[in-house]
Amino acid sequence: MYNKAVFFLIHLVFIAFVGLAQSTNVPLNKDVYHLVDRLEILNGTMAPTLHTAVKPYTRKAVAQLTDSLRTKGMLHARADVFNNNYLRIDNWEWLDSSTNVSKHPLWNTFYRNKSDFLHGGDKKGFFQFHISPVLYLSYGGDSRQNEYTYTNTRGLQVRGLIDGKVGFYAFMSENQARFPVYVQEYVQENKAIPGEGFWKAFGTKGYDFFNATGYISFNVTQHINFQFGHDKQFIGDGYRSMLLSDFSPPALFLKINTNVWKLNYTNLFTQVYADAFGNSGGSVGNTQFPKKYLVSHRLGINWTKNLNLGVFEAVVFGREDSLGNNHFELGYLNPIIFYRSLEQQNGSLDNAMIGFDGKWNFLHRFSLYGQFIFDEFKISELRAGNGWWGNKFGYQLGLKYINVAGINNLDLQLEYNSARPYTYTHQTIYSNYANYNQAVAHPLGANFKESIAIVRYQPIPRLNVTTKAIYATYGLDNPNENWGKDILKDYTTRQQEYGNFTGQGVASSLLFLDVTATYQFKHNVFLDAKLTSREQKSDEPTFASKSTIYSIAFRWNIAQRRQEF
Repeated sequence: MYNKAVFFLIHLVFIAFVGLAQSTNVPLNKDVYHLVDRLEILNGTMAPTLHTAVKPYTRKAVAQLTDSLRTKGMLHARADVFNNNYLRIDNWEWLDSSTNVSKHPLWNTFYRNKSDFLHGGDKKGFFQFHISPVLYLSYGGDSRQNEYTYTNTRGLQVRGLIDGKVGFYAFMSENQARFPVYVQEYVQENKAIPGEGFWKAFGTKGYDFFNATGYISFNVTQHINFQFGHDKQFIGDGYRSMLLSDFSPPALFLKINTNVWKLNYTNLFTQVYADAFGNSGGSVGNTQFPKKYLVSHRLGINWTKNLNLGVFEAVVFGREDSLGNNHFELGYLNPIIFYRSLEQQNGSLDNAMIGFDGKWNFLHRFSLYGQFIFDEFKISELRAGNGWWGNKFGYQLGLKYINVAGINNLDLQLEYNSARPYTYTHQTIYSNYANYNQAVAHPLGANFKESIAIVRYQPIPRLNVTTKAIYATYGLDNPNENWGKDILKDYTTRQQEYGNFTGQGVASSLLFLDVTATYQFKHNVFLDAKLTSREQKSDEPTFASKSTIYSIAFRWNIAQRRQEF
């Protein structure tokens, strides 16, 4: 009750401010976000209201970017014009909406606008709403099992505006699915479905789960925005994030975003889960899952018109009393303090991390980006080069190249990620960098090196073909071992003090190849054909596996489900 009271009190205090015209977010979707990033690279300069390292983006900022490109006359290829119009239609309430009006609405009620199944509001504009159904139906197979794979998702998403000041968004879906074998193995090991929370067993090797996200959004001044709700977040410009990713389930959050001059400052206060108990509808009954907190902030600056630099800091903590209740550390509510100093003042009970990120767009073709995160280190031990376990850090380096070799809408992305053993780990489940038994940052945890190559091609406006290759090396654990990959394990159970290196343990590698063709029939109505090859090799034969996975999917107003690990 204490924790709920704190967040509720914060919510009441902030909502009392007088708001300004407010936008909701573009839901996290790697396909849509690639279009936004591509247009920004093509634009050559960074949009002042769109700091791309902080996701999700607001609809208003994306709309302003599309306007900028049209004004500059930089859209020449048919696919670029189509993509720009797609984003404009999807965010029409912040633009001239004439291009979004349907020629033949259904019964003059449904799809009066191309992007919304149903929209309306009062004539004075005090209230507006947008309602769209959500559907994800897939069928496929996996060479490692006889049963077919499937996804059956039905849902609804709603967004709108009240008094022109408070934006709101809600997404709800009911899901049944049977995943490929490697995902089933992940669920068995971690007692959690990747990216999801509460679940129940369903049929033969299937899962049943409900997904709900939502938030309210309002401005307290022209440059300061508050969002409060339950959703995912992402920090970075890469395909992966070493700082904060959307791999784990949605979480209760309060986000304060200040965008002024060349600066963007984001405060994020979240309540996450310290553990998960597997089949929640089975033997667990009404057991309450233990909670913990993750608070972070990032300060970004557009150093030049095409260079953005950021500093990130996060701390994970939990405070259990004698009754098992977990309290929020009120000192971390300070939005501008250096968290590491607070963590030390509290007795170094918590897990504090510091990170850096940057992005440089150049020549209207390229974007160079990267991240670096320090979990813990000592300069003396680092200089000694003796493999001390406590030198825990990770990094990312990537490059985006659009219109490769002058071929319109042929895009290449190369990315390298690495994390030393025991990065993101801590002494208890209340301080490791995880949520619901899932990594908050990179899905591979730690103790890995990963290379990613992605080729995207849009030969005609409605067709996208994406080829992806992911190769990773890492060290796994035999029973009763801890070589530093599993971030859920207590780092006091580590194998050794010195001589640690990335990839130690049972030497293993992963080769993940994927080809996906997506055709958009109507606005946000997609058909996907996917072929995936996944092979894990290991010095321990029981860890080795190889599978070929195929599927075809129909999607309506929902992103692809990606399980790329």
